[in-house]
Amino acid sequence: MAIHDIFMPTLSSTMTEGKIVEWLKKPGDKIARGESLLVVESDKADMDVEAFQEGFLAAILVSAGNTTPVGEVIGLIVESEAEILDIQSKIPQKSNLILELKDSTKLTSPNNPKVTSMSSTYQTDLSNPLQGIISNRILASPRAKKLGIQLGVNLAGLKGSGPNNRIQAEDVQKAASQEVNIPRVMKTFELEVSLDNKSEVTSSSLLNKSYIGKTFGQPGEIVPLSTLQEAVNRNMMASLNIPCFRVSYKVVTDKLDKLYKKLKIKGVTMTSLLAKAVGLTLIQHPQLNATIVEKNMTYPSSINIAVAVAMDDGGLVTPVLLDVDKTDLYTLSRNWNDLVNRARRKQLHVNEYSTGTFTISNLGMFGVDSFDAILPTGTGAILAIGVSRSSIVITKDDAISIKCQMKINLTCDHRVIYGTHAAAFLKDLSDLIENRPDSLLL
Repeated sequence: MAIHDIFMPTLSSTMTEGKIVEWLKKPGDKIARGESLLVVESDKADMDVEAFQEGFLAAILVSAGNTTPVGEVIGLIVESEAEILDIQSKIPQKSNLILELKDSTKLTSPNNPKVTSMSSTYQTDLSNPLQGIISNRILASPRAKKLGIQLGVNLAGLKGSGPNNRIQAEDVQKAASQEVNIPRVMKTFELEVSLDNKSEVTSSSLLNKSYIGKTFGQPGEIVPLSTLQEAVNRNMMASLNIPCFRVSYKVVTDKLDKLYKKLKIKGVTMTSLLAKAVGLTLIQHPQLNATIVEKNMTYPSSINIAVAVAMDDGGLVTPVLLDVDKTDLYTLSRNWNDLVNRARRKQLHVNEYSTGTFTISNLGMFGVDSFDAILPTGTGAILAIGVSRSSIVITKDDAISIKCQMKINLTCDHRVIYGTHAAAFLKDLSDLIENRPDSLLL
C-alpha cells in the first residue's frame, strides 16, 4: 500500500503555522495531481493547497478550524479505492498520527475485518461503500455561513465570488438585499483622497465612520488572535532586534496636489503617485533599498514598494507594487486597485505581499500629523506619511506664504543605512514632490 502524506505547507517565509479554513475534498474523493485539496489561512492570506499526487483522499487528520505547525501531517492520500478501508490499520506504522473519526457511519471490508469509519455527513451505499458518495457540503467561508444563519439566506442556491466559486460574506449580503460590507482597509492614502486640506477633511470623515469605536471584541470578552494578527505580532517582536533610527522631513505638496487633481479623473491614485516618487528617488539612493541578510548587505535588482494595509478584521498586510521605477502611473494605479480589492478578500498571492524592498505607511487620512512606523523585517526602511495641512511657510527669500505641508518620518535599519543616507534620500524626495512632480509622468 502506498500512502502519501498531506503536509501543512509553508506559504510564506514568515509562516510557522497555518489554520485550515476548509477542506475542499472529503474522504473517498478521487484527487488529480494539482487539484485544490483545502484552503489554508496563512499569516497573510487564504490560499488553496494543491495535491502533489493523484489518488484518493483516505483520511483527514486535522479538521477545518484547527491550527497546526508547518510540516505537520494533516491528511493521507492512497492510490486506490480499495486501500481506503485498510488505511486505519496502516496508520499506527506512521509515527505521531492519530486518525480521529467522529459521528461515524460504520463500514466494513472483506480485506479488513476491523471497523472503519467515515463521517456521517457523507451518505454511503453500503454495498459499495466508496461508490456514489454524496457531498452535502456547501463551499462557503465561515463568515458567510454565519451571516447566512443570521440573515436567513439559503446558501445552497448562491453562486460564490471567491476562489473555486466559494461563497463570500458579500454574496450573502447581496442575496439578503443588504448593503455589501466588504472589510474595509486602512490604506496609505485613500484612493480618492487629495492632499489639499478640504479634500482631506471630507474623506477623513467618511473613513472614520468605519473606524470610530472599532474593536475586535466586546468588554469582558477574550478574543483569540487570528493567524494574521499572530504573524504581525511575531514580526513586530523580531523588529525589536533591529537597531533603528528615525529622520523627519516636511514636504510642500501644492504642486503634487495640483497634479493629482488633474490625473484623478484618469484613474491615477495618490498611492501610485507617492510610490512612484519614492521609486524614482530610490534609483539615486540604492542604500535605502538594501537590507541585511545574515552578514551581508543585499541590494535587490528591483524596486518594489510595499504599502501597509490594515485589515478591518485584524492584522496587517503589505501589498507590493512591483518595479515601481519602471512602471507608468496608470498601470501602477490599476495594479494598486487590483491589489487592494484582493487584499480585502484575502486572495493575494505570496509574491504580492512578501517581495517589498521598501515600505510606505500612512495615517494622514485620519488627520494624524506625524507618527513613527515600526520597521518591517526583511527591508531596510519604511516611510511614515502624515496629513497635509495648510501651514505658514517662510520661503528662502524670507517671504511668508501659506502652503500645504505634510510631515514624513523615515525609520531605518542602522546596520545598512546611516544618517547621511536617510537625510539625502528625504531631501531628494522632497525636491521631486515640491518642484518636479511632472517627472512622475515620464
